[in-house]
Amino acid sequence: MTVRVKTAKRRSSSSARWLERQLNDPYVAEAAKLGYRSRAAFKLAQLDDKFQFLNPGARIVDLGAAPGGWLQVAAKRCGPKAQIVGIDLQEVDPVPGTLCLLGDFLAEDAPARLKAALNGAADVVLSDMAAPSTGHSKTDHLRVMGLVEVALEFAEEVLAPGGSFAVKVLQGGTEAGLLNRLKRVFAKVRHVKPAASRADSSEMYLLATGFRGGKPSAGDSE
Repeated sequence: MTVRVKTAKRRSSSSARWLERQLNDPYVAEAAKLGYRSRAAFKLAQLDDKFQFLNPGARIVDLGAAPGGWLQVAAKRCGPKAQIVGIDLQEVDPVPGTLCLLGDFLAEDAPARLKAALNGAADVVLSDMAAPSTGHSKTDHLRVMGLVEVALEFAEEVLAPGGSFAVKVLQGGTEAGLLNRLKRVFAKVRHVKPAASRADSSEMYLLATGFRGGKPSAGDSE
């Protein structure tokens, strides 16, 4: 049964459409049923179902962790011996078996804080970070890709050989340099759109596995 939402006096048509979509989204209902904090949890779960990079006892960093759905999935799949650290501008209610730092990942001290909390090389770096939308697709794409590049810089510093990097991107036309760089430092790079990612959304995920270790030369990112 489809739920229809009428536009109330204080509700715009766009708000009504968003609410209607939420009420009719099976992943929203399933997230509530399973206790996940957001439907985004299924995106990570589906990536791992297919490529199996969240292993028991892994060290994991989650960039842009709020509201904590990816932390929940990582904790469940990697078990009590895992070391899972997240960071976000918003405060995240504690997720058992994880630590989430409050702060801006783009701040100068953020990488050092994460490394200190992790206390060792990471097996996986996750990033579901997104910049606030401007409504201009090219601008939004460039802003998101800027976050991807910063996340990759961090991944190159903290990943152990063989590690994995999963990051949200938007479909667009300026990814060639990034892909070339990823292919130099990872054995396998894939574009993936999980089923939980809405069909009308331009978001996709890059999953890079088999980190070779070491940072690329300066020309690799150009």
